[in-house]
Amino acid sequence: MERRALLIPLELLAVNGVLLLWLHLRPEYEGSWSTIVRYPHWFLLLSALWLLLAFTCDAYEPRTTARFASSARAVATAGLITSGVYLLIPYLTPPLPSARSLLFAFPVLLLLALVGGRGLYILAFTRSPFGRRALIIGAGWAGRAIAEALAEHGGGMYQVVGFVDDDPAKSGKEGEEQGNPGATRTSPPRPNAAVPLRVLGDRHSLLSLVRQHHVDTLILAIADEVSGELLQTLTDCMEKGVEVVPMPLLYEQLTGRVPVEHMGSSWYVAMPLSHPLTRTFNQMVKRAMDIVLASLGMLFLAPLFPFIALAIYLDSRGPIFYSQRRVGKGGRIFTVYKFRSMVPDAEKGRAVWAQENDPRVTRVGRFLRKTHIDELPQLWNVLKGEMSAVGPRPERPEFVEELAREIPFYSVRHAVKPGMAGWALVKYGYASSKEDALIRLQYDLYYIKHWSPWLDLVILLKTVVSMLTLRGRA
Repeated sequence: MERRALLIPLELLAVNGVLLLWLHLRPEYEGSWSTIVRYPHWFLLLSALWLLLAFTCDAYEPRTTARFASSARAVATAGLITSGVYLLIPYLTPPLPSARSLLFAFPVLLLLALVGGRGLYILAFTRSPFGRRALIIGAGWAGRAIAEALAEHGGGMYQVVGFVDDDPAKSGKEGEEQGNPGATRTSPPRPNAAVPLRVLGDRHSLLSLVRQHHVDTLILAIADEVSGELLQTLTDCMEKGVEVVPMPLLYEQLTGRVPVEHMGSSWYVAMPLSHPLTRTFNQMVKRAMDIVLASLGMLFLAPLFPFIALAIYLDSRGPIFYSQRRVGKGGRIFTVYKFRSMVPDAEKGRAVWAQENDPRVTRVGRFLRKTHIDELPQLWNVLKGEMSAVGPRPERPEFVEELAREIPFYSVRHAVKPGMAGWALVKYGYASSKEDALIRLQYDLYYIKHWSPWLDLVILLKTVVSMLTLRGRA
């Protein structure tokens, strides 16, 4: 988004400026400002580390950047880890200084620059003069969803002045929740929302409303086909420099989710029709990453396996491994392997959603699940090519059949290999109901549409953080 595109280069400049200043303070480099030319890899490595860890800590999420407390916490965490990792990489980074004061000067200067910079950014860019004034076309279910998403995730980027709707019964009223009454809401209403948004007029008054309220952006949140009359009015608005944005596209940018139940006739805007993993080169890159990561993971697991197996057996007599049928790419069924974390025969022959604090989980199993260690045998599935290191989590055939009937576009998640780690898993968690499955699908479709090696790295780092902080399911 526009503000992220501004914030990232400014912080890269600040991070590299701190490194240059730190080197200038050291006697062996004192007075030499040409270090960046002599040792460019020092600066490139620091930039890559900062970006990777900043995205891992959600430092560039609109909801984070809108508030100083959350913004300062995110950049401080990312800055501390970046400086720690950077100082401890031999040969690739500057040698450590002998003076302790100079050693600690780098992380201190980095934190001051990042936190101070975020404070200045919030003072300058989250005030009303820098927000785009928006009008939502459609006061139904989709209109309400995007209004709530803007309130919760928008970070002050948009100031919504109201709705436009042709239904005379809604004139002057708040946007109403309509559309598919049986579907699940994608985001809760904001409890502390400011002035309720009202329907200001219909399509015939759209041009005058744009002029009256100095609107910069029109958000198209209607599920039906756009009529010729409305299309002409939108064209007239665009001629005056007003931006027109489909609701599914903006919702996706704000939340990292594809709103499948709100797409309507604009389904082609949000669907991953020609996603990156349809290209042969990208498939080769992802497969190479899978083989490397799975091989390293197996080497890590090998010395731990006897202790894990013994702990499982002593805590609950029964098999060490647990196997289950799952749906993979193209709808193919395969067998997934895990360390057993529940009592034997926990499901008694029928598929049951796993619940938080499930009483069927053993004491050792609870630890294995919290650290995601129970998932490590799936490295074998990755090596076999049935799974990927990162992708949508594989679901059971019994659930897939039911969910595909009730949730639109559910089967699209099978366009890629399922993964051990996933965008939906790090952003939302495990699914324990049909409602959870809908939200996870929204994240899965976003991942498929926006796949890149960089996104995979961010997801893997988030997963490692989740393992180390015991954030797995209980």
